[in-house]
Amino acid sequence: LARGYNIVYTPHIASEKIYKASGHLETYRENMYSPMSIEEVDYYLKPMNCPGHIMIYKNDVHSYRELPIRYAELGTVYRYERSGTLHGMLRVRGFTQDDAHIFCTPEQVVDEAAGVIELAIYFSKIFGYEFKAYLATRPEKFIGDDAVWDKAERELKAALERHNLPFEIDAGGGAFYGPKIDIKWVDALGREWTGP
Repeated sequence: LARGYNIVYTPHIASEKIYKASGHLETYRENMYSPMSIEEVDYYLKPMNCPGHIMIYKNDVHSYRELPIRYAELGTVYRYERSGTLHGMLRVRGFTQDDAHIFCTPEQVVDEAAGVIELAIYFSKIFGYEFKAYLATRPEKFIGDDAVWDKAERELKAALERHNLPFEIDAGGGAFYGPKIDIKWVDALGREWTGP
């Protein structure tokens, strides 16, 4: 709240049309649970909070003067992880995650990403975790065009460099809808886990 986030809550189940519009059905279906049919409409357990946050944003008309708009949620998501990838309480099929999405102008991207990195560093220090940073770039299956992806990757790189944060390139590790910065906490055995 102190950093300007609006706390939101999204439903655990949503109709197929939301996941078609977001691209999840086309590119993420293998990690989603099978649909449940209610009154001839298919519904899915949510695998991610982003489609719900986008729906909240789209519910109102916004001026560029309102941006950035930041949404945060402690949201429970459900992912059909293959049994061989499950790992105790650290890799499970249903979990509650602290999640946030920021709607901003193209000119605000570097500042907003740098602010999120600052927050991740802050929490890593509070909990005493060592961490590694990664810039996850365009995967094989992606939506959008190359020029937009190239620009987004440059901006995330600039945000990491603003903090003089050493990072590695995770080639192809981005989400289907955009590149991302991954902060991974390192445990006592040297294993890396997705962090804040």
